[in-house]
Parts: sequence; structure tokens; C-alpha cells
Amino acid sequence: MEVRPVRATEVVRSAAAALAAAGIDSARVEAEMICAHVLGVPRSALVGADAVDHDRAAEIDRLVAARARDRTPVQYLLGYAVSGRLDLAVGPGVFIPRPETELLVADVLAGLPGPGVGAAPLVVDLCAGSGTLALEIAHARPDAEVHAVELHDAALEWLRRNAGLRAAAGDTPVTVHAADATDPGLLPALRGRVTAVVSNPPYIPETDDLPPDVARHEPATALFGGTDGLAVIHPLVAVAARLLAPGGRVAVEHDDTTGAEVAAVVSGHGGFGTVERHTDLAGRPRFVTATRRHDAGADAPAGEKGNQR
Repeated sequence: MEVRPVRATEVVRSAAAALAAAGIDSARVEAEMICAHVLGVPRSALVGADAVDHDRAAEIDRLVAARARDRTPVQYLLGYAVSGRLDLAVGPGVFIPRPETELLVADVLAGLPGPGVGAAPLVVDLCAGSGTLALEIAHARPDAEVHAVELHDAALEWLRRNAGLRAAAGDTPVTVHAADATDPGLLPALRGRVTAVVSNPPYIPETDDLPPDVARHEPATALFGGTDGLAVIHPLVAVAARLLAPGGRVAVEHDDTTGAEVAAVVSGHGGFGTVERHTDLAGRPRFVTATRRHDAGADAPAGEKGNQR
């Protein structure tokens, strides 16, 4: 007996119901993401999409079942995550980009000198993970020289893959470094020359209270920053101060419960001027920025080393 194709809207409705039954809050959105991916159309085109044949319906069912069964992040299932204006390859072993980080990118870009104004910007992304910060900046500012630092092998594979894909797409190549972002001797050739240091480091205070999507699948080395969430941020700020040129700027993302503490770490270093605290679109503390003082000393204690994204 011939299996008749079903309408795309019916497939979306069925997928959303299955995801909702599994307790997934964003069931409709994720159902649309999965269906659009399999059908090769934008989410906005699903209403008018052609009927779904048996093979594609089976693939949608497989992805929905995997998402519902063990809460594998939908980005891992699809193989990519949206990062600003880019789609970045992601999968097991790397932190999934979050929309909140786009605000840090926008702030950093706004603070860079304009194209053709003085020397080209030199930007370093510490704890780069999939490359969100470095690659978005390189995409927006093709005149910039951008470096990305990552320690962990699995994340490095995704970072190198994304850097290669973006370079093939025409973006200015990003230089990838397999290194510890908390190493006081990091990137000696760049010391005192960098325009902006950016970082989305591991910053969650250690906890068992995380959504299963995150706790079961995303790497702990990309999530946790010690008991207070600051284990990586302390030494990273000192590294940033060494790399930055006078007047250069640091921008560090943090947990929404540690904004005051992170601001205090940056302020207490001594190499920076006034620290600015920034919120995300929901009004939650999200990242801090500060400018390297012109009269600051060259070095400061780097503190303990920690894990990286």
C-alpha cells in the first residue's frame, strides 16, 4: 500500500506535540527548526512547504525522538547553532553559543576604531570554544587581525572547523592557538599590542541545578568556573591586562549572579580604569568591560589557572 505524503504543517504539529510531551519548553520552535532543517527550507517557509515524503518524515521522527529521549540539544542534532549573523558548526564537546553573547559582540564592535582609522584592530578571544566571538568579529570587521585561544581538544576541533568554514566563505582568517588562556606567558608576541580582549569563559558556580540538556551534554570544562564561578576569570583578567595596549579594552561575559564579583575582579587588578557593567535583553547582569590604563604597570599576578571553553 502506497504511503501518502503528509503536509509540512501536520509534521510540525506532530513533532511539537512529541517534544512538548517530553517536557521541552520551546517545543514548537524546536519542531520548526528540525522540520526546516530536514526539508531544507527556512522556518518561515514551512507553512507553504511541499508535502513531506516518507523518508524525510522518518528523519524528522528520528531527530524528534532523539531530542525527546535523552534531551540531546537540538543544535547538536542539527549540527549547527545560530551565532549572530553566522551559523557555526557544533556538536558534542563544545559549548553551544547563546543569544546573550551577541550583546557582548555588538559592544566590542562599537568600541573598535573605525575602518581606516589608525592601525587595524588586533583582537584576541580567550576560551574561544566554537569561535563565536572571534568569528563574529572577523566577519563584521574584515580589516581586523583576530586570534582565538582554546585549550580542550574537542572544542579545538570545532573551532578549527568553523574557522576554516568562515575563511572559505570569504571572511578574514582567524588564527587559532591551542593554549591555556590563563597562562601568564600566553602569546608573547602580542603582549601590549592588542586592541580588544574578549572572553566567554567557564563561569557558572558549581551546581547540580542545570537543565538536563546542559548537564548531560555540554562539557563541564566549558560551564563551571569553580565554586564561585571566578576560578578562570581571575587569571584571565591578568592575562588580558598583559596583552592589551594602553587604551585597549577587555570584555568578559559572566554568570547573572556574579556581576558585582566579576566587576570587582577587574577593578581590583589595578591595570584597568572604570569598569562598566552590562545587562542582557532580560535586564540580567551579563558582561563587564574596562579599558587598560595608560599608566598601568606591565604585569600583575596571574593567579591560578583554570579550565576553558
